[in-house]
Amino acid sequence: MDQHPGDHGHSQAEVEARINAPAGRGYLRDTVYGAIDGSVTTFAIVAGVAGAGLSPWVIIALGIANVLADGFSMAAGNYSGTKAELDDASRLRQIEERHIRKYPEGEKRELREILRRKGLSGEALDGAVDQISQNREQWVQMMLEGEYGLASVDPHPLRAAWATFAAFLAAGMIPLLPFLLGLEDAFRISTILTLATFFGIGAYKSRWSLAPWWRSGLETLLIGGTAAAIAYFVGTLFNV
Repeated sequence: MDQHPGDHGHSQAEVEARINAPAGRGYLRDTVYGAIDGSVTTFAIVAGVAGAGLSPWVIIALGIANVLADGFSMAAGNYSGTKAELDDASRLRQIEERHIRKYPEGEKRELREILRRKGLSGEALDGAVDQISQNREQWVQMMLEGEYGLASVDPHPLRAAWATFAAFLAAGMIPLLPFLLGLEDAFRISTILTLATFFGIGAYKSRWSLAPWWRSGLETLLIGGTAAAIAYFVGTLFNV
């Protein structure tokens, strides 16, 4: 049988190991978001300053300041947002625990409806409701998933923040490399490297989507290239 990306084994040991340690949402969104924003915002500064005809040292100073300050700001924002999701999940968990304690029959009715919509009926449905309602933790988790759409794995705010910052830093430094190395025609080289980075990010994230790598790459290239072109145009308006 042909193997495809994402395939995994289905022995009892493999199944138990995988279910016992679910991956959760992962850090793909945080990494891609940080990398794209790092490339776009840093090259926007490069393009804007170059368009205005200012010194390469100004590009380096503003670019590094952007990579560090904006990267930290994005990481902090991601941390706060992920922490808010975690706090909200804790709040909803407390609500469900209180409802199960005070209104068990009503919560059983909700549990029955959740399981019914998953395809259970008749004796199988009755048995599932009885089994799950005997385990308070499983009952609460089922309510969180079925009633609020929450995942069973909590996000990690600090890890999400680090993923965003690292991706922002790595991708954000690429437009500055030709200027840091003192290369001739640094802006043209920076433009080529940045556009290649946009395409590379898009092609890489296609590993987690159904879109072909070239289409995902071109989509990200179009988004980043448009932002860069706008920044350069604005910069030319101040070229004195």
